[in-house]
Amino acid sequence: MAEEKYIEYAGESLRKRRGPLMWCVDMLLTLLTLGVGIVVPVIFIVPYVAPAKMGIFPVLALAAPAFYVVAVLLALYWIIRWRMGRAGWMLLLVVAGFFRMSLFWKPQFGREYEEKRYDRSTFKVMTFNVRNFYDVEGGSSVDRVVELIDSLRPDIVCLQEFNRRLADRSDRFAALTKKYEVAHYGLGDEPEVRQMILSRFRMLRSGLVLASGASVWADLKVGDDTVRVFNNHLHSTAIKAADNDYITGHGFIGDTARETKIRSIAGRLRHTAALRAVQVDSIVGAMREARTRRIVCGDFNDTPMSYVYRSMSRGMRDAFAECGEGYSYTYRGFFNMMRIDFVLATPHYGALSYEVPRADCSDHYPVVVRLKPLADSK
Repeated sequence: MAEEKYIEYAGESLRKRRGPLMWCVDMLLTLLTLGVGIVVPVIFIVPYVAPAKMGIFPVLALAAPAFYVVAVLLALYWIIRWRMGRAGWMLLLVVAGFFRMSLFWKPQFGREYEEKRYDRSTFKVMTFNVRNFYDVEGGSSVDRVVELIDSLRPDIVCLQEFNRRLADRSDRFAALTKKYEVAHYGLGDEPEVRQMILSRFRMLRSGLVLASGASVWADLKVGDDTVRVFNNHLHSTAIKAADNDYITGHGFIGDTARETKIRSIAGRLRHTAALRAVQVDSIVGAMREARTRRIVCGDFNDTPMSYVYRSMSRGMRDAFAECGEGYSYTYRGFFNMMRIDFVLATPHYGALSYEVPRADCSDHYPVVVRLKPLADSK
C-alpha cells in the first residue's frame, strides 16, 4: 500500500522539490515548447499552399528537420519531468511528422559489405549541379567532373549550370561526349550556361519546358519503352556564400545590424520561393501532358517540405524515400541540412540504390540512383 502511494504521488513530489534553477529551466523550455507547438503545425501545411500566400512560412520550412528534433527532445524532457500535458502536445507533433521526416532521414539497419549484383534491365541516373564548372575554391572542375562520371558510369546524366566555355577547353569532356548522346540548352541570352542531358540510350527528341532553359526534356528509348527525362534547375535562393558564413558561423551573434541582414536573407528566400512556385506549375503541366514514362531530375532549390517538392513529386517516387539510408543532404552549407537535388520517377520504376558521392567539384553533391523497370507496371 505504501509503495502504491509512492508511485501515485511521485510526480507531485518531484514538482514540489523544484529549485529556483529548475524552475527557470522549466519556464524557458515551456516558452520553447509553445514556440515549437506553433511553428511545427505551420511547417506541416507549407507544402500545400503557394509560397506567395504564405509570407515567411516557407523560410521556416527550411529548418523542418531541426524543429522536429527539438520536438522529440522536448517530448522526452517533459515525460521525465512528469508534465504530461506538454509532453502529450510534443508527442502529437512527433507522431504527425514521423512520415514526413522519412523524406529527410531513413533509419539505417546494419551495413551490407557484399557488392550488389544487378541484372541488365537496371540503369543508373545521375543528377549534378556542376556550378558552371567552378569548385568551392573558384578553380575549374571540368576534368574532375568528367573523372567522376567516368568512375560512376551512369546511363543518364543530368547536369545543371553547365558552362560550355570551360567544357570546350577540356579534351576529356570532348571524349566524354563521344560516349553519350547529348541534348543541351542555353539560358536566355547566355550561351555559356546550359542544362545538359547525356544519355547512353538513343535520344529520340528533346526540347524546352521553360523558355529560360530552367527546365528541359529529352525522350529516350530505354529498352522497349520511351522515357521522358526532365532536367530542372529552378530559380536560385539568391543566398550568397557570405550569407551562409554569416548564419553557420554565428556571425549574427553580437552583430548590431543582424536584424537588417536576417530580414534581407529571409526576404530573398521568400521572394525566390514564390518564383520557383510559378516555374513548377509550368513544369508539372508539361509532365502531365507527357504520355510516356517519366524521370524527373535536377536542382529544385527547395527541400522536401516545400510546395515545389510536393507539386513535382505528386504521382512520382522519390528514390531516397524508397531506398536511401541515414540523413541525406545534397548542398554544402547551411549546416549540411538541405536535400535540394532529386531523382523522381513514375511508378513504372523502382529504385534499387541511392548514393550521394562526396565529390568536391561544386557546392552541390551529385545524386546517383539505380532504377529498375517493374514487371507489374506494364
